Amino acid sequence: MATPTELGRARYSQVTSTIRAIVERIQQIWRGLSAAGVEEDLLGDAGAGIVTAVAEGQLTVAAAAQAYIAAQMAAQGGSAFAEASLVAAAFAGIAPDGGPLETLLYLPAIGVRQRLAAGLTPDEAMLGGLADMARYASTAVADAARSADQVAMAANPSCVAYVRVVQLPACARCIVLSGQMYSRSEGFLRHPNCDCQTLPLREREWPGVPTPRQLVGRMSEREQRRVFTVAGARAIGDGADVGQVVNARRGMSTAHVFGRDVQATTEGTTRRGVYGRRLRRAGGEFARVPGQRYARATTPRLMPEEIFRIADDRAEELRLLRRYGYIV
Repeated sequence: MATPTELGRARYSQVTSTIRAIVERIQQIWRGLSAAGVEEDLLGDAGAGIVTAVAEGQLTVAAAAQAYIAAQMAAQGGSAFAEASLVAAAFAGIAPDGGPLETLLYLPAIGVRQRLAAGLTPDEAMLGGLADMARYASTAVADAARSADQVAMAANPSCVAYVRVVQLPACARCIVLSGQMYSRSEGFLRHPNCDCQTLPLREREWPGVPTPRQLVGRMSEREQRRVFTVAGARAIGDGADVGQVVNARRGMSTAHVFGRDVQATTEGTTRRGVYGRRLRRAGGEFARVPGQRYARATTPRLMPEEIFRIADDRAEELRLLRRYGYIV
């Protein structure tokens, strides 16, 4: 049987390989676009192709989450049994901030226009737009994987916590959080393009995950200077605490939506959506917002992170996850 560390590496490899394949597909589509027409193109077939590729990637990594958590619990001597089944489709088509994926993946077109206005050449503007698109797509898929993993943890009564696993190369903000243990329902701190992962735990025990100091020891002097700055690397080398050198939370968030306290999404809230179908059977109300094609539920659909934050206990978590269509 594979060890928890080996299972974690396999999960990391699955997510990162899915992201690489999506970025390659985006690059193929992007080659056929021009700076002059990129905004129109991303509203048309090219944009639809990119959105489809990213949504399919989100579905792929989410669909593997429950099997991964079950394998982890079994490897740690627990039960692979889950009290509910994860709905992988509930994690596809949603941006990390809870908004529509289409909106997020249109932003690179705006970036291209801004670069042109700043005096960059069309080729330079398009190269920057491609970098933006790759970053947004990668973040959306990685977030879907982590979110699905946490929901699968909630569905498995054996899982009580998770530990943050950092893979090099990594930024300073992530390095100082390596090996930190959290309650399985605690939000995962991340930044755009973050590829850190959660290692689910059956019991509150410290696994063989490298500490920040150990990660720094594996880095070359050049890499340390790049990540921590020259002065920061020197301070760490002189014995300074890594966490004191780096502001661990700067740039991190738990995916708040438009600065509001409640983390919600409009995805899946039409009558045919994952949440909408369930709400319709329960007699819920729908209304059409001016400018939108379909009527949407008048009751917001909470994101998994918000459910974990407000639920008083595990029974309440499962009830809300079912209500909002993440598990059945």
